[in-house]
Amino acid sequence: MAVIMTRLSVNINKIATIRNARGGNMPDVEKAAVDCERFGAEGITVHPRPDERHIRYDDVYAIRPLITTEFNIEGNPIPSFIDLVCKVKPDQVTLVPDAHDAITSNAGWDTRANKEFLTEVTSLFHKHGIRVSIFIDPVPDMAVGAAECGADRVELYTAGYALDYPAGKEIAIAPFLAAAIAARDCGLGLNAGHDLSLENLEYFVRTIPWTDEVSIGHAIICDALYMGLEKTIQAYLAKIKIF
Repeated sequence: MAVIMTRLSVNINKIATIRNARGGNMPDVEKAAVDCERFGAEGITVHPRPDERHIRYDDVYAIRPLITTEFNIEGNPIPSFIDLVCKVKPDQVTLVPDAHDAITSNAGWDTRANKEFLTEVTSLFHKHGIRVSIFIDPVPDMAVGAAECGADRVELYTAGYALDYPAGKEIAIAPFLAAAIAARDCGLGLNAGHDLSLENLEYFVRTIPWTDEVSIGHAIICDALYMGLEKTIQAYLAKIKIF
């Protein structure tokens, strides 16, 4: 069996949500980022939003020098976000078209309708040496459009896959496989994220073994309540490190 080289990036937003619920610094978000890396995570993802209801802009600045693995900042490229990313200079920025009041990300970019804007933003981040991934729905033409915007990768929005997986995994993954093939044919790298879990993750990376990275937060923190953070991260790594 071929080696699957998918990397695990842990999204630590939910840890910040718990902290913010009570104020103070418990749990410590900076320590959590370092611990996730120490426990085997191959990337740390944060998704700051304008209302700072979980990860705050100050957190992003504080975390950057503490971790040695890949740092990925997700978000809608509004002016304040663009300024943050250009100053922090993460390894990767993931462009997500979420509304300011969205509970969580719920759709990918229309890379055709937003081509001019996405091309401009991608070019700016490239000037700062930052890899750009564009968040898309599992539609092959959206992957082609992302390539035409100059992106380095796309991230497939996998909520639909997770929702449909219990009823039939082959049908659930079909549109994602088609979009992943289109991305690969365009020379794009491939990320995936949203509602991936211990239940559905292994099948995804077995079927699409050229997936570069999965970004997972909510499920990891939920599992960690029962398993502990270190054991949970190791369990997720075991699902994607397939030989």
